[in-house]
Amino acid sequence: MRNRPIYDVVALLARCGVGTVFLAHGWQKIQVGVTATGRNLDAMGTPLPTAAAVYSTFVELLGGAALILGIALPVAGTLLFLDMAGALIFVHAEHGIFLVDNGKVQNGFELVLVLGLASLVFAAGGGGRVTLDQRLFGGRSRTTDEDDEAPPPWRPVPGTAEETPVAPRAERGITAGAYPEPPPSEDKPAARPRTAAEIVTDTSRDVIVAGGKKPEPSAGDTAPLRTRKKPPEVSADTTSARTRKKQAGPSGDDTAPTRTRKRQPKPSDS
Repeated sequence: MRNRPIYDVVALLARCGVGTVFLAHGWQKIQVGVTATGRNLDAMGTPLPTAAAVYSTFVELLGGAALILGIALPVAGTLLFLDMAGALIFVHAEHGIFLVDNGKVQNGFELVLVLGLASLVFAAGGGGRVTLDQRLFGGRSRTTDEDDEAPPPWRPVPGTAEETPVAPRAERGITAGAYPEPPPSEDKPAARPRTAAEIVTDTSRDVIVAGGKKPEPSAGDTAPLRTRKKPPEVSADTTSARTRKKQAGPSGDDTAPTRTRKRQPKPSDS
């Protein structure tokens, strides 16, 4: 909340004003006396006048001081609201809204209505932070606002790695539709193992070769086919000549001379 200090000062002034009024009325009842106050309430038709006089006297006196100092505001505000609600219902409601009308005292309910609603606001946490409770208990009775917890985007965030102030989008000349928002991220499903039916597909053209499958070449395959070379043709005359030569065996001219190894003489013992 940007104007929180201003609100705290205004709440303090409001508490002091309302608390002063309650404190003055309570002190007035002390000076008159609790017994006399009870007789006046009895004359106005208030049920249990003595108990009502004791309650209103001390609640207004102590509650007014609590509002000024800022002590136990929820409790003090609630008790003062109940006090003004009883005064409105049993004393002032039948006299109209104005305290004075045409110079004549009407004893209307305008004052008790304003004081009761102001006490209810203080009881609900509208007393601000300038209180004695804040001083003693360290913000125990403080009401937290969302604006106080999260700083504006153009202020540096304490505790971060880079505390660089960022200006608002309007000050940087960026309109609302200048950049499209990124699409929401979609989590991809985790990979699962493929089944045999998914791996082996279109096996109608496979051929079993030596215990394994060999795919047949398709019409679009352009790989060259290996062809087996034929042996050279031998004529019949050449074949018959070779046959006759084998049958005849080696001739005398074909025998190669054999080489004999000369034996060297042994050395004598002498």
